[in-house]
Amino acid sequence: MKQYYQTNFKAYHKRTFFVDPSLFLNPFVNALSQNASVLDIGCGSGRDLLWLKNQGFQVTGFEQSPGLADLARKHAACEVIEGDFETFDFTTFSFDAILASGSLVHLPQNRLSQVLENIKQALNQNGIFYISLKQGDNFRTDQTQRIFYLWQESELKELFSTLNFDIIHISNTESVMNSKEGWLGYVLKCNHLK
Repeated sequence: MKQYYQTNFKAYHKRTFFVDPSLFLNPFVNALSQNASVLDIGCGSGRDLLWLKNQGFQVTGFEQSPGLADLARKHAACEVIEGDFETFDFTTFSFDAILASGSLVHLPQNRLSQVLENIKQALNQNGIFYISLKQGDNFRTDQTQRIFYLWQESELKELFSTLNFDIIHISNTESVMNSKEGWLGYVLKCNHLK
């Protein structure tokens, strides 16, 4: 999976960069304080970074693909950290909010909890976390051979409760790129002591 985004970063950028993120990010933004600091996990080529920066937020990107990270730096003119969110040490960070918009869709169900536990270490106390995942059962493979793991709302509610997240907002929307796909979006408040 990692290889796909490293070798096809230009095609991925072309397909995703011009989607208007306000359609799914407005509930997240509404939960943030003015000038909040935001870490965008799996920021891709910087679409959401740029949009959030234009809303007045202090943004930092996090991306595994060097090609996408370079594009994000150019588009959003901000710091973009290169790393793997499964192994990166997030404990030294202090962000008001974390955005994981579609970036965790390739994680199998049995690994998502551990990854969220790792990433949320970057959040300040009572920080806001946005996550969106594809809706459905089990997994599916697309024409590029990428595997997408699918979720039901009941599974995610149980997972978030276990991780001490309170759900502030839930959205259930059709994909703006493929109306046959459903997305579950959650704005969460983290109840942990840093």
